[in-house]
Order: sequence, then C-alpha cells, then structure tokens
Amino acid sequence: MTIAEQTVATEVAREDIPELMHRLGADAKAAAETLSTSPTEAKNAALRAAAGRLRANRTALMDANAQDMAAGEQKGLTKAMLDRLALNEDRIEAMARGLEDIAALSDPVGEIMAEWDRPNGLRIARVRVPLGVIGVIYESRPNVTADAGALCLKSGNATILRGGSESFHSSRAIHACLVEGLRDAGLPEAAIQLVPTRDRAAVGKMLTMTDLIDVIVPRGGKSLIERITAESKIPLFKHLEGICHTYVDRVADPEMARKVVLNAKMRRTGICGATETLLIHPEVVASHLPPIVEDLTAAGCEVRGDERARAADSRILSASEEDWGTEYLDAIISVAVVEGVDAAVDHIHRYGSQHTEAIITEDTEAAERFLNRVGSAIVMVNASTQFADGGEFGMGAEIGISTGKLHARGPVGVEQLTTFKYQVRGAGQCRP
Repeated sequence: MTIAEQTVATEVAREDIPELMHRLGADAKAAAETLSTSPTEAKNAALRAAAGRLRANRTALMDANAQDMAAGEQKGLTKAMLDRLALNEDRIEAMARGLEDIAALSDPVGEIMAEWDRPNGLRIARVRVPLGVIGVIYESRPNVTADAGALCLKSGNATILRGGSESFHSSRAIHACLVEGLRDAGLPEAAIQLVPTRDRAAVGKMLTMTDLIDVIVPRGGKSLIERITAESKIPLFKHLEGICHTYVDRVADPEMARKVVLNAKMRRTGICGATETLLIHPEVVASHLPPIVEDLTAAGCEVRGDERARAADSRILSASEEDWGTEYLDAIISVAVVEGVDAAVDHIHRYGSQHTEAIITEDTEAAERFLNRVGSAIVMVNASTQFADGGEFGMGAEIGISTGKLHARGPVGVEQLTTFKYQVRGAGQCRP
C-alpha cells in the first residue's frame, strides 16, 4: 500500500494492524534518516507548498469536516468538543499561515549550541540533531495534523500521526495536502504519515514500537493521556490536564482584571489554556468580582464559588471540593477567595496541573513572587492564559504543551523537537 493509498483507506482488518504499523514505522525511520540531512530550503518548500494546497482545497477540507461534524453531533459530542472539531475558512487559513510561519523559523538542525577547546587540543561542539521518529496521538482537533506534521518536518523528524475517530475525514484531507507538499519538494512522502484506521488497536501497537519510534506526543483528554502513560514503552511529551488559574491580586486594575478574566475563560473554552479557576484577594472581592461575574454570565458562563465569593454575588453557585481540580473545557468557572499571593500559589500547587497560571496585579513585587514561586510550565503577569500557545510564543505552532520537567516544558516547538550530540575533532590525540 502506497502512502497515497493509506491516506484514503477507511478500514483495516484488526489482524492486519501489527503489520501495517510496523510498515509505517519502518518507512518513517527510513524517512527520518533522509530528513536529518535534508537542506532547510527543501523543508521550507514542502511547508509552503502544503500551505498552498490547504488554501486550494479548502472546499474539500470543509466537506470532509462536515462529515465529521455530522457524525459528532449524532454521537452527542459536547459543544466544546464540536468547537474543537470544526473547520471553517478562517481556521483553514490559520493552518496555512501556521505552516508558512514554521517555514520562516530558523532551522534548529545543525545549530552549534556550545563549542570549546580542551588543553589536549580536542575541539568539542554540542550540536542540535533531530529526535528521529515522533508519534503523535490526538483526538478531535484536526489542525493538529497540520501543526504536528509541519513542526516535525522543520525539525528534521519523521512523524506518524494517529488522529481521533471524530476527526478522521478532516485529518485525512489535511494530511493529503501535506503529502503533496512533500512530493512537490522532493522529500520522502513517508516523512509525514497518518494511521489509516480508527481501530484503537493501532494505538496499542504504536506504543510498543520502541525500535521504530523515539518519542510519543499525546494530545487529548484525561482518559487518553492516562491510557498512553500507562501503556507506552516509549518516552512521552505530555500533559494530563490544563487546570489553569488566574489570580486577581489586591492591587489589580479592575478594568484589566475584567477584560483578561473574560478572555482567559471564554475566548475558547475547550482549549487547554483556558482558565478554569479564578482566585481573588479578599480586599477586592466586593469591588472586582461582581463586574467579572457580570461579564461571564452575560457570555453564558456558569460561575461556581466558595462561601466568600457567593457572599459577594448572588449569581455565583456553590462550588464543591471537586470543582477546584476540574478541567471543565466548557463555559464553567470556579472562584475561590485566597489570602494573597502565597495563598494563591498554595492553591495552585494543591489543585493545578502545572500548565499555565496568571496574576493580575499592579504590584511588581507581588508579580515577581508569583513568577518565581509558581511551579507551572507557563506563568504570566497581566495577560490571558489563552496565550499559552506555541504560535503566540513565536514558535509558528506547537506540537503540544509539556508539563513534565524533563527535556521540554511549555509549548513544544521545533527547537524542543531536537536533541543534541557531541562532535569531537582531534589531530591524532590518544588518551594517556
């Protein structure tokens, strides 16, 4: 089966999945060897060509997405899940621009990170190199197909994409554009492959392919991440949940707080960078909280709070202990009154997921204390948590947000998809 045939395959017999996945892995490994030394110009040409294909085929992309949306509605997907799944002309254009933005980035492969001479005359350099083959397992967001494929290509890695069943038709259509871009640039089509089956057995096999896949990147809900964490024999870049907080400090500007909290919660409720819990200093509960609640409720958001928050505004419903550790991914927010920066940090450390946290304050000392004490991957001052995104960080896009502490943290872009090796140059030295 050729790569082009794989992109249009709809059914694979379960007994054929092990052989299929091994073939995808072997093809990816061969492609990764080619990509590791492919010139930047070829990789950029493939990305620009793929961007052009996305634009030229936007009608076909939306037709494919319409199939997924109809199936999702029939399946009873939530409004937030359907929003993640949906494609329109603006989102297709954003995908295309994302590919072009990645093409415009500096190529990390071959970058000399450090270089030094030893007294014996050896010249040692630490040089960036690709990771190799990256497996990406994701759920309903079809734009991940474009972002992940492009980031892996630019960083010299081959990738095997396994999209969710909800986005099956959309991901196939996007992947076809990426493959055409590779073909136009003379790069191996196996550089970006899409698993051509919805059968979950493909995921199980993928997680055991230690000889063919170097890193797994899971993107999805808690159950998906938990399964992959439990089953994978391959290292992961992952985050379990995006339980993000915004803390409104004692000297927060009220209009800034109002604007930022509304955006942080309601711009897109279904993304991992959406604020799920609002923390607020007791001295500004009476002045700052009611206008914030007014904006949130007007936008259709349900507000749940502790006793002190509810005393300040009767529209706030009672929050349970479970609320503080919940990633809603929906138009719901919890509110807790906390006694200052240290109490806010303690709440975050107890209930958070080390994703993204923000403080709204005019107090520089409080801001610096928050920045230094919070242990999350992304910490912000006077900005919406929805900026937790590789594109907004100037990375072109992201393959995911990593909340782990090894290798990569925060948005994972082209630089984070590389490792390094040491190149040592001598003149016949022998160790005594």
